[in-house]
Amino acid sequence: MNTSYDVKFGEIQHRSDRKTAAYIVRWTVARKPRSKSFRTKGLASSFLSDLRQAAKAGEVFDVATGLPLPMLAPEPPSGPTFLEFAQTYVLSRWRTSAARTRETDVYGLLSLVPALVANLPTRPEDSDMREVLRSHALLPKDRRGELPRALVPVLAWLERASLPLADLQDPRVARTALDAISVTFTGKDAAANTVRRKREVLHHLIELAVEQKELPANPLHEIKWTPPKAAGAIDPRTVVNPEQARALLAAAPTVGRTRGGRLHGMFACMYYAALRPEEAAALRRQNCDLPDAGWGLITVEKARPQANKRWTNSGETHDSRGLKHRAKDDTREIPIPPALVAILRAHIDRYGVAGDGCLFRTSKGRPFSSSAYSAVWQEARRRAFTPEQVASPLAARPYDLRHAAVSLWLNAGVPATEVAKRAGHSVDVLLRVYAKCLEGQRGHANSKISEALEE
Repeated sequence: MNTSYDVKFGEIQHRSDRKTAAYIVRWTVARKPRSKSFRTKGLASSFLSDLRQAAKAGEVFDVATGLPLPMLAPEPPSGPTFLEFAQTYVLSRWRTSAARTRETDVYGLLSLVPALVANLPTRPEDSDMREVLRSHALLPKDRRGELPRALVPVLAWLERASLPLADLQDPRVARTALDAISVTFTGKDAAANTVRRKREVLHHLIELAVEQKELPANPLHEIKWTPPKAAGAIDPRTVVNPEQARALLAAAPTVGRTRGGRLHGMFACMYYAALRPEEAAALRRQNCDLPDAGWGLITVEKARPQANKRWTNSGETHDSRGLKHRAKDDTREIPIPPALVAILRAHIDRYGVAGDGCLFRTSKGRPFSSSAYSAVWQEARRRAFTPEQVASPLAARPYDLRHAAVSLWLNAGVPATEVAKRAGHSVDVLLRVYAKCLEGQRGHANSKISEALEE
């Protein structure tokens, strides 16, 4: 840009022979004449005053336009907008991510994209923006349906208003992003785990931008912001004892005409083998060694987590996936007690197996949805528990059966390495997550301390 401090100003000229733009401001920059016309003398005087003030303040003038640099129209931002890069981020992770991970990524962006926008007129409702993002803008193009006519202007506004990605280098913009992930869609404080997951999405997106040279560094590292502390350990109030677990499992088959009976074995696998719900859903007959007497063996090799169809590879609600935190074709062997062997043998005798060998299916041969087995579970709790227990967090979710199993194994004295192997955890995660569920340790520790004090 060619600039100069050599600026001279003339007087405002009035041209009465013109119908419009009759007042002309004239000045020179680097001896090159410049002029600008206005309809009223007041506008012309204001403009000339701005030029004089800029020159008096020592501002440099652009020779090409004749204007001081602060008065130049800002150049269009280079690089993508935040919305455009959010689309890039989702696509970059789509192929290698599980359906639930894709959903988590987009869920985090539903808070971020509507927050990182310019203050343009006719801002749509946040709920409409989230719907456009969830069902259209943040999906791969081959998965997008036709956008409803009422939402077309919403997408157009988002595309116009989305801030440049580079604006995240401004601490105020970065803090706006962090504030957005700290609240729910209704404006209330978000749960600590939710904030943590959304912050991870923002962090990974920015790291990709740094990798692709769209940002020089991660601006989050410069922000003094502390996320809410998430509870990393299992709440011991959710853990049932063996008697309570047996009561729940006995109540499950009494729920509904056949649904509770078909889910009885699935719940039993969560308790006796510490299977995750998605692992139990994928269990097949060929994965089970069920002898006539004694202990059996389950080999877990797949999981079938549930997600919305828009996120899955198959277009169905359940995708077949490898085991959590394991290599693609890794398996996990879990010895199972005679009680579970008997339950699974009875289940197979009564309900058979699906064509692919899967054990737990609806009467129509479909996988059970999480809402279906959760409804059966809640009814089983009402039938097995007292009203006080029903109102408590005790076994509030089917997943709590897995927590009860792992807690039982640890308290029974099974080595942590063996428990971790069966549960599909690392030892350090196992001991951190289940630290509050270990019973009988306090008295032993107290006696050791007493002995040391008496020496």
